[in-house]
Parts: sequence; C-alpha cells; structure tokens
Amino acid sequence: MARAAGGTFLLRIEDIDSTRARPKWEQAIYDDLHWLGLRWDAPPLRQSDRIDAYDTALRTLWDQRLLYPCHCTRKDILSALDAPQEGVAPAYGPDGLIYPGTCRNAPRAGAFPSNATLRLDMAAALNQIAKPTLAFTETGVPRVQSAETVLYKTEALLNNLGDIVLYRRDFVGSYHLSVVLDDADQQISHVIRGEDLFAATQIHIVLQNLLQCPTPIYHHHSLVRDGAGKRLAKRDDARAIAKYRADGATPADIREMVKLPSMFQNSPLR
Repeated sequence: MARAAGGTFLLRIEDIDSTRARPKWEQAIYDDLHWLGLRWDAPPLRQSDRIDAYDTALRTLWDQRLLYPCHCTRKDILSALDAPQEGVAPAYGPDGLIYPGTCRNAPRAGAFPSNATLRLDMAAALNQIAKPTLAFTETGVPRVQSAETVLYKTEALLNNLGDIVLYRRDFVGSYHLSVVLDDADQQISHVIRGEDLFAATQIHIVLQNLLQCPTPIYHHHSLVRDGAGKRLAKRDDARAIAKYRADGATPADIREMVKLPSMFQNSPLR
C-alpha cells in the first residue's frame, strides 16, 4: 500500500516492555518480514532509544493533573468490579479490565511519582479536549483512497475505556503513549496494523488530541488465525510465520490469509 501510494515504508521495533523484548524475537521479525518480501526505507526506529520523549510527555500530563498514581493489583481490581454486582462478568475494554476508579482521588500535585503506576483520568482528559466526538479515518482495500470516517462519542469513550495505564516503573510510556508520539515524530501519514488493535485506536485518538499530535489515516487488516479461528501470537507460538514457512507455505499464502489484495502481491518492495 505504501508503494502504490508512492510513500515510504517504515519499520518500528516496539521494545520498551523489557519483560517481553528478546533479541531472538527481534531477529525473527526481520527474518519473517524479509521472507514475506518486505523492505523498509530507513533503519528501524527503536522505542528503547526514545524513553526521554515518553518521559517528557508523561510529565506534561502529570503537570496538567491528568494522571494519578494507582496502587491497585489485578486482584484488587477484580474484587472491586465483582463487589457491586456479584455474578456479573466484569467489563473489558481494549486495554483489558475497565478500571473502576478506586485510586482516582489520589493526590496529583507535587513531584512526578516515578515509583507508582500512573493512570489517565479519562473524564478529565475528555473534558480538556472539549469535543463531543472524536474522529479518525479508516481506509479500505485495495483502494487506499477509499475511506470512511469513524466517530467516537465521548460518553462511549468513558464507558468503554476507563482510566488506562500510561506508566509503570518497568514500562515507561505504555504502548498507547509511545506509538502516538512515535507516529507524530516520524510524520506517519498512514498506520497499517492488525484488526485486533482497531478498538485501541480510540485511546490513541484521545492521546493525540491531548498532546496536540496529528491523527494518521488507519487501516486495520485481517489476522492470520489457526484452524479454530484463534489469532496467532507470541504468547502461543513465537515462531508462527517461521512454522508456516517450514511447512511449505509461500509468502503469497500468508498474504491471502490476511486478505492483502493481489494487486500488491507482485509489487517490487525495495
């Protein structure tokens, strides 16, 4: 899609979660993408090199009193969610369990609390944005110019997101904050990623508005799934594409699985 539009294709290594980043898995990314015929136009940006940028943004949000420290464990959150209506399944959003706001009244002034988990006060954030709806553009396939506008109402954002985590001591920036800042810094016009991240896009739209970052055009492609319909992920098999390759699959087979249009299959990607 980048080639068809005359654009630049970039690769980013999202390695700020030190508990999940491993050199062998990074090398597997390079191997798999090369096998698929993908070539990028600049050295990959590494998020582990951009910690200072994420830290600056976090401190800006803290100074605006949009973040608050949270000391709840997952067990605490489950207990709080089960308490009001025992037997009712807790609600999940794109970032997992929707936080019930237990620590929302924690102090927000003073020095940046680098030893605590920090959550975004979603209600305060949306109030600062002061927009009744937030929108982004989603492209179609195979015509990049075919697009629709997706609208999110602020009431739905409050109900479906909750106060998301933006900082942990061992994970500066969170996936959501880091990709928003990276997209802005790299002047990304189009983001092409899996449909499993479609719901998370609403988080990114909120952060883009808060941090005055532009909103790219998004395209969310289908996922490679197993025979039972379950998506393939590192937690299940860190070498999923490599296994397909070893079993005799071709790059064209993989493209068909994720429903990439045939018009792109034979394009020279250099």
